[in-house]
Amino acid sequence: QVQLVESGGGSVQAGGSLRLSCATSGFTGSFYCMGWFRQAPGKEREGVAGIEIDGNTAAYADSVKGRFTISQDNANNAMSLQMYGLKPEDSAVYYCAAAYRGTCLQRSSVAYWGKGTLVSISS
Repeated sequence: QVQLVESGGGSVQAGGSLRLSCATSGFTGSFYCMGWFRQAPGKEREGVAGIEIDGNTAAYADSVKGRFTISQDNANNAMSLQMYGLKPEDSAVYYCAAAYRGTCLQRSSVAYWGKGTLVSISS
């Protein structure tokens, strides 16, 4: 059974940085991409960053381009999201996701979800 477990959330001031990690277990060899989504209170879950497993090609939401970097650690079946220049509007629960197709920026493509980790940015 595939499991995705996030870690690294927390509270920082605006302008600060955080690094989220996603550990995977189970049979993950056939994933096409992995990514990060976030959901703020009262808002829909949105794609933040995605990365193709084989090609290592990354894609980002416009709102985080230049501030967030997604990376994968194939040896350890893990994935990370480095976040710099955090803003209060980045506050949300961040979810790790995996898909068999797509860019991992679209909810409809996601096959597996983690349970989420909370990121809170104060002004």
